[in-house]
Amino acid sequence: MITVDDVPEDTTMVVQAETPEDEVDEVLLTRVDGEVKAYLNRCQHWTDVRLDRGDGAEMRNGEIICEKHAAMFRVSDGLCTHGPCEGAMLPEVSVAADEGIVVLENGYRLLRRGSIDEDGEGDLDRGSRGGDDF
Repeated sequence: MITVDDVPEDTTMVVQAETPEDEVDEVLLTRVDGEVKAYLNRCQHWTDVRLDRGDGAEMRNGEIICEKHAAMFRVSDGLCTHGPCEGAMLPEVSVAADEGIVVLENGYRLLRRGSIDEDGEGDLDRGSRGGDDF
């Protein structure tokens, strides 16, 4: 169980969620003016690169920063405002608060805190892609 108060405002937290397709994926949670926002934990330049690697994504001025290539995504709506994927949107996951408990909606089901790799599952890159960054 994750409460609204557990979700940080100055960084993100990563959780595992079951998708509508019955797969497990990572979702990052953060708060904007007390409202919880949820996005798939994937940069839109390289979708196998995580924004939150398990210890909170770097944020500045209300934007999540991809540490791999400095793309910046507005927390309020997921829009990439700077970087190689400028104009792209982070895939949003609808979220609600039920008596202070965070609930994912539209077929997503929150499973547990933490990244998939903590369980030894999944194939998302932790940002170690070789070669050019762009």
